[in-house]
Amino acid sequence: MNTKADEMLSLSSPELVDRLAESRRELFNLRFQLATGQLDNTARMSVVRKDIARALTVLRDREITEAEALENDGGEA
Repeated sequence: MNTKADEMLSLSSPELVDRLAESRRELFNLRFQLATGQLDNTARMSVVRKDIARALTVLRDREITEAEALENDGGEA
């Protein structure tokens, strides 16, 4: 697995949510820079979008894992 994904997996859920919010703000600002012609590195938008996708994927995976754990605990009782 790549290092960014490993890094995101090592973060706690609240830290990951903070990183997600920060990335979304950055993407918002990059879009404004693009619209006003001030954006020098257009590839940065793609990188930030991929970071957002990675964070959302890790969060969703954790949700599914927790739901399965609750389902298994409830089914055995």
